[in-house]
Amino acid sequence: MTVPLNYRKPGDGRLDIAVSRRKADSPAKRQGVLLVNPGGPGGEGLALPTELAGEAIAGSFDLIGFDPRGVGRSTPLYCEAVEQSVPRPTRPTDAQFPAMAAAALQREQACQRAGGGMRPFVNTANTARDMDLIRAALGEKKINYLGFSYGTYLGAVYGSLFPGRLNRSVLDSSMHPDWLYYEQFKQQAVAARQNVEAWAGWVAERDNTYHLGNSLTRVMANLDAIGEQLAIKPVPSPGYPEDPKIDRNYFDAMLGYETVPRAVWALMAELVIEIRKAVGGTLSADAAKALAVLAERSIPPTVNGTYQAVTCETDWPTDPNVYYEQMRIFRERYPYGRGAAAAEPTECTFRSFTPQERITDLKRKGYPIGVVVQAEFDPATQYDGGPAMAAKLDDNLISVTDEGTHSLYGRNGCVTKKVDDYLINGVLPGSRATCAGPPRPDVPADGATARSTPQPDRSLEERAHELIENRKPNRRF
Repeated sequence: MTVPLNYRKPGDGRLDIAVSRRKADSPAKRQGVLLVNPGGPGGEGLALPTELAGEAIAGSFDLIGFDPRGVGRSTPLYCEAVEQSVPRPTRPTDAQFPAMAAAALQREQACQRAGGGMRPFVNTANTARDMDLIRAALGEKKINYLGFSYGTYLGAVYGSLFPGRLNRSVLDSSMHPDWLYYEQFKQQAVAARQNVEAWAGWVAERDNTYHLGNSLTRVMANLDAIGEQLAIKPVPSPGYPEDPKIDRNYFDAMLGYETVPRAVWALMAELVIEIRKAVGGTLSADAAKALAVLAERSIPPTVNGTYQAVTCETDWPTDPNVYYEQMRIFRERYPYGRGAAAAEPTECTFRSFTPQERITDLKRKGYPIGVVVQAEFDPATQYDGGPAMAAKLDDNLISVTDEGTHSLYGRNGCVTKKVDDYLINGVLPGSRATCAGPPRPDVPADGATARSTPQPDRSLEERAHELIENRKPNRRF
């Protein structure tokens, strides 16, 4: 379908929006359409109805996916490709700050050269308006909505702009309504620290197994000691000469990303032990292969210009010194995952276009109570975003305890059942409901009477493959 580039001046040009539809499996039980969005900003949504085809909602709703403006098979928004060799370490020195800011300026200039005329109109409000034209093209008076990650904010904006046209809505892994967008990025490093500490506490209870310390404080101190050694003597990865050496930056990032899924915790403890043994030498081939397998599931960097345009729809600090001060704090307190890079200047620091409108005032007035879902240790949209969004919209909240996964519908059985009951039957889960995350690895704590049967015949690489194969791929952040 085609939509205006600028809704205030429809004659200024038009964009194509690619839309997909998977009709309800049970026409007799059909309850209308359910628009779905995977997040991003910049996530392609055409295939999402197929991904959700095995869920109960596919029986009652036409599942509608779409590539938002600027993305995929819709009219694309480009940034010129720029090659940059500037490192983005988890613990940068003050001397590295200016180079990181200069790199962000270079990326912004590259985006402006390639898409300057279109960029001011690629924003959340216009994408919500595109959604309403999709609704009209389908001949529906109202839509139902399921959005993940950034898609939660998009759904909240749609409901605020078109309250009479939204029925049931589910916001899974919600952005914080007051963290648009710099604070949201910084909170990813805060969540990474929380996940590392949760894992370290679990490891401490099993010191007889892992010998990394018998308290959270001691495990964290040992991790810091390993990191300091790696900063001096990085460990090469045998058989993978093209891979970066395991230095402190690699170690910080690995801890932040790989402690998120609880199922990986036991393997992570063993890999940390292998890395500690390899300091000053070479990592074992088995450990190197396992790390390579885990790295394959990392989220790829954004290459489309939509992400940069949408995240710049709000005002960011323009003084690089503001970022430098935050980076000093984050390299000390929250060095895992992205670390201080989560607080670095971005293209938005040097934004070269003027947003065409103010961000939407979020409110729920005129459409039914919805559901917000949030994991306790969400690494991308930190937990506090869920309660804040639920409070902002007066929605019900489902909290998932001891869970670090981002996007839970279709992955967590308890969440899926509650969401299905709400979307299909209109039954709310309760103002504050809880679901449990998956069990932690079956490694007994020190002093426990039961002991698991060890499996020494399975390599670290084989266990890494098994863990990855048993997990559904992450949707876009």
